[in-house]
Order: sequence, then C-alpha cells, then structure tokens
Amino acid sequence: MRLLPAKKHMTEETITTAFTGLFQDEARLAVDRALGELRAGRPILLESAQGQAMLAAVDAIAPSVFEAVAEEPELELSLVITKARAQVVGLPVEGAVSLPIAGLDRAAIWRLAGGSDAVRPTVWEPADAMALMGLELCKQALLLPAVLIAEIRGSAGLPPIHRLGLAAAQAALGESRHRLEIVSRARIPLAVDIEASFVVFRTPGLRDQLAIVIGDPDPAAAVPLRLHSACLTGDLFGSLRCDCGDQLRKAVARLAEAGGGVLLYLDQEGRGTGLRNKMRAYALQDGGLDTIDADAVLGYGADERRYDIAAAMLLQLGFSQVRLRTNNPAKIAALRRTGIEVREMQPLAGMVTAENHSYLSAKVRRAGHILEDLAEPPRRAAGGWHR
Repeated sequence: MRLLPAKKHMTEETITTAFTGLFQDEARLAVDRALGELRAGRPILLESAQGQAMLAAVDAIAPSVFEAVAEEPELELSLVITKARAQVVGLPVEGAVSLPIAGLDRAAIWRLAGGSDAVRPTVWEPADAMALMGLELCKQALLLPAVLIAEIRGSAGLPPIHRLGLAAAQAALGESRHRLEIVSRARIPLAVDIEASFVVFRTPGLRDQLAIVIGDPDPAAAVPLRLHSACLTGDLFGSLRCDCGDQLRKAVARLAEAGGGVLLYLDQEGRGTGLRNKMRAYALQDGGLDTIDADAVLGYGADERRYDIAAAMLLQLGFSQVRLRTNNPAKIAALRRTGIEVREMQPLAGMVTAENHSYLSAKVRRAGHILEDLAEPPRRAAGGWHR
C-alpha cells in the first residue's frame, strides 16, 4: 500500500497566504455580519479614528441585552432618530438627532423611537457620523431606523461583539450596490400563453433580485420596462389597500402585447421599509394618517427605494434604452441618473377601490404620481366596482 506524503504543518502565515483572495471584499462581509447581529438583537461595535461606539437596534434588541446595557453605570446611552421622526415628535431640525435617554425604560424608548404618543424631547444634538451609520444599518437590516448608541472609552471589559470600521462600512454601502451576478435563470410559462424567463441576481447585500423577461425583447431597441416593488399583500393576497397586484398582472400582459419586455421585481417591500414596517404603517393609516405621514412616524422618508440596482440589472441583461410603464415620474429621473435612457413614459393604472382611493390620492397629492382616474371615490356594487 502506497502511503500518502505527510501534510505540511499549516502555520498562521501559510494559512493567510492560502486564503488570500477568498475574502477580498472584507468590508462588505463585515457589513453583512453587522446586519445579522442587529437583526438578532445583539449590539455591534463601530470603530473610527475618533473612537468607538456600541450600537443596538431599538427594533430588535433583546430585553436581557437592554437591561445589561442600561444598568452599566459607565455607559451613557443615547437614542438616534431620523430627521423625519424628529420632526414628527416636534423638533425643529434639518437632520437626524441624538437624544439622551438616561432613566428611560424600554417602553418609553420605543414610544420615542416609533410610537404615535411620544413626548417632545427637550434636549438633543445633531447626529454624528457614527450615529448616522447606525441608522443606515438599521434601514439595511429592514429594522425601524432608530438606534441605541453608547460611546466606548477603551475596550477593556467589552464582550466579544462584532466590530465594524466606519470608513469600511461607508465604502461598502456606497460602492458595492452595483456589483451583481446572475446566479440562475429558467423558462417559466405564464397564463394566457405568455413565455417568460425568470432571472435571479445575487446582490452584495442579503437579498436576491428578480428580472422577468417576457418574450424575446430586442436589446438594440428601447425595451418596454416595468419596475415593480414587491408587495406581498397586494401581489399574492389581492389586498384592496393598494393597486399593486392589479398593476403587476397588467404589466405582464402589456409587456406581452408589446412583443416582449422586462419586469424587474424588486425586493423593496413597503417603498423600501420592509414588511414589518409596512404593517406598522398600515396600522397608523387605520388611525387616520395617510401613507406618507405614517412612514414619517416610523422615521422614514416618503420613498426609501433606490433604483441604481435596477439599472445594473438592466445593463447586465443587455438593455440600456427603455420605455417605462409607470405612474411615478421619480422612477424616470432615478433611471436617467444611472445612465439608462428613458425614451417614453406610459401610464399603468391599477384598479381603484374604496379601500385604496385614499392611498392613491396621497401618492398623487404628495408624491407627484400621475393618476387620472381619481376624480371620485368608487363604490361597491353587486356586480363589482364601478364609478
């Protein structure tokens, strides 16, 4: 029997050399791990040339972790909230702020971070770069944009929590959104004899994105395009609170009628706020707020979606000119900023119902959407919806 040669002893130097290149995007990897830690309710340590700060997401921090941090006498906790949230609670500010929260319990902090009955703070200061990164990480993790932060003087006694460099995080979040990779594709025949291919893109973050190519569109021409943000309630369950599901089905049919096109199904639920915050916004709307004011209560702007990733998907598919099906002129401007040539805007109206009329009206009045069929609220009749 022939014996295999003995393996060389792996020193730290040889291990480092052997794995060079496997983790070239260390900054993105560190950000992804930070997002996972925040979603799991654990704090992270953010580091910069100016010092260190421990951050935890208000939306996810475990009660035991909060109690341990709050009871530590050497930690001075602050709550960081967005400009939108600060203005909702009555602060005359033009940016995110940091609020001292010494002595407040979890319930009081939650009311200050995202409740509808918060008391106006009397002391605040502008959020610094560390605090702003905490807010951005919460948004990336689809958590309420409110973060607990404590400056750390020295690292003695700190538990082994995940460390993230501020400069590296800023670079990773600012530059790597465009780096996509097609990881799978398959032919999916749809209803009414529509031929389609589903193309899945892996993104630098934690979410895959989907392109649905209808027919065989010509890359040399302006391709019919629909940008559709995922809407679980409307697309899958037929919710009447929005027109998303109806728009989705109409978009597929219109693209097929045009001889082919592309529908980008973007994982941007709730205009980029995520499913949990979409449900929170719905509850606030049930209390009388419109869709934009409800998002502001939660700390979000009128629209948190980004379309640079959509442009990168189009370019990978070979399309640089489009005829966009949308009621939202902001999508045209967003695509043009990324270098995509928008040749034409074609409206795509969904069904107007008594349940979604207020929502659609708010988008027209406050977000500039173009919807011509909202003169009167519809009413339900025995045979269906009519005006």
